Amino acid sequence: MLFDPRPKKRREELFDREEEINELVTTSEPLTLLLGIRRVGKSSLLRVALNELENGVYIDARKMYFDSGGWITSESLIREFERALNSLRGAIKGRVFEVLGHVRGVSISGLRLELGRDVRLSEVLEALNEVGAVVGIDEAQYLRFYGSRGGREFLALLAYSYDNLDNLRFILTGSEVGLLHDFLGTDDYESPLYGRAHREVVLKPFPRELSIGFLRRGFSEMNVDVSSEVIEEAVDVLDGVPGWLVEFGRRYAETRDLKGSLDYVFNRARGFLRGELEELKRRSPRYVLILEAIARGHNRWELIRDYLSSRGQRVPNSRLAGLLRNLEKMSWIEEDFSSGVKRYRITDPVIERVLVER
Repeated sequence: MLFDPRPKKRREELFDREEEINELVTTSEPLTLLLGIRRVGKSSLLRVALNELENGVYIDARKMYFDSGGWITSESLIREFERALNSLRGAIKGRVFEVLGHVRGVSISGLRLELGRDVRLSEVLEALNEVGAVVGIDEAQYLRFYGSRGGREFLALLAYSYDNLDNLRFILTGSEVGLLHDFLGTDDYESPLYGRAHREVVLKPFPRELSIGFLRRGFSEMNVDVSSEVIEEAVDVLDGVPGWLVEFGRRYAETRDLKGSLDYVFNRARGFLRGELEELKRRSPRYVLILEAIARGHNRWELIRDYLSSRGQRVPNSRLAGLLRNLEKMSWIEEDFSSGVKRYRITDPVIERVLVER
């Protein structure tokens, strides 16, 4: 069902993502990046691809980050691999358990596997290479908080796999696109991954007509008759981010109340944004002020600077440039030259409206 809020697991549960699924399933690149803004459907697409490949191992880096209090330890990474391997199904689970049974530090009892403290992830990956596994890491930019060297230990492990394990593939997703690129450092000669080629699959919000088609199909699946006027107005307000369209569709199917359903989406967005902004504040409170400025129309360099100054935050030009660049890398904002003048805009219109109302 399109309006099921949980990440999708089968191709038929997705809408108009055939090209992107096929790219993930058929690529032979050792490293593939699946990129896109928040709530655009990357986790669903990754899970569908891993399920179709049958030998996919799903790792959630964001969950590790929050579960470990903002710093990913080697122990938390081992436990996440353990969880992922135990969640395998069917014949692939038996083959994986068979090859891992010969790895030091791995114990197997029935249908459950345990990775001991002395296990080496490099040896786990060598075993997974024997079965041609695909390791999918969701929100991989959070691995820059792994270990004591900004994630370089993990990058070294990835580089070792890239160079030596010909049957092992990695798919990394990232909603903070620039940060993921910076973390991997394939163009940075100091990075363990320097010079390694990779493939990129970019997942974009739906254009208007596809957003309308998405809602129509979702309502049809639920046997709910909805007028074109309601659907078009919802798309005008929410744009094409699938996560928000799903929230609207589920609510409207229950209530048949357009305004109430749109309000429900924005309330959900406020809850989502609250946690995200707290995370940004820990990095710098100025990030939140910049987002508020842009959302409220202060979207040129000098207007953003003046907005910060009016709130007691006088920021040197070089520092403001760095803050804006970082927000772009985190995919919160993007440059807009449509008016002939460089402006900034919030990438997600639902988040933009919530910021305006703060």
